[in-house]
Formats: sequence, structure tokens, C-alpha cells
Amino acid sequence: SGQKVCYGDLKRSCYKLAYFQDLSRRVGFQEARQACEIDGGALLSLESEAEQQLIENMLQNLTKSGSGISDGDFWIGLWRSGDGLATSSACPDLYQWADGSMSPFRNWYTDEPSCGSEACVVMYHQPTANPGLGGPYLYQWNDDRCNMKH
Repeated sequence: SGQKVCYGDLKRSCYKLAYFQDLSRRVGFQEARQACEIDGGALLSLESEAEQQLIENMLQNLTKSGSGISDGDFWIGLWRSGDGLATSSACPDLYQWADGSMSPFRNWYTDEPSCGSEACVVMYHQPTANPGLGGPYLYQWNDDRCNMKH
């Protein structure tokens, strides 16, 4: 389940936000990717600062709606292949969009991606966390282990 938000004037006419307060309903990257595909879509590819801002606004509206939303990061469609090069300086260039988009836009949190065993990407949504070196953990991107539940 999720909240579907549609716009008529964008390249992607609809976005669907799925947020589960019940931790047992959260899923790993591949499960999220498959759920999107079954629903006729794809995990989100962000192609510009304007689209990033649109998604941030949608998440803020979801928070204001009284749904009781709390900490919980959101999977986006960015992931890394080529684990053999994960510790090299080339690592950030190995990330690709699951839907085949060629967008070079990135919104990494400070010191991310950390690479190593973290190959799938979330958009931070930790409104109750104390800010770190890069500011609050809101809307910037972090690489995470693909089996983590978000």
C-alpha cells in the first residue's frame, strides 16, 4: 500500500510513496524494486534538483498529514554493481539507476557513498535523529546494505 500523488505536467505523471510504521512490513531493496515493477512502476530515479525538491515536499506533506510518520529511510532506485571495485576511488561512479535512467544527478550525504558492502541507496528520513556532520538526516542519500528493511 502507499500514497499515490499524481501531477499532469511532469515527465513522470505519478509518484507513489509507501511508508510502513510497522517494521515487519518494511522490505529490502530487491523486494521494493519488485513491488514497484508489479505495480507498473519503478523505484524512483531522481534526475534533477527540482525533482529532488518535489520529492522532499511530498515527504514533508506526508509528515504533516497526521499519519504519524516517524524515522524511516526510503529506498530509491540507485544501486551499485561491480563489487570487486567497491573499495576503489571509482566506487561512486559504479552507481546506476534501476530503471536505466542515465541521470548524473546525485544528492549524497557528507562522506557518502561509503561503498564496501553497501550497494543500494536510501533517501534519509530521520527527523528525530541528532544532526551529524552533514546536517540533519533528511532527504540526502546514503548507501546501505541491500538486505536492510526500509
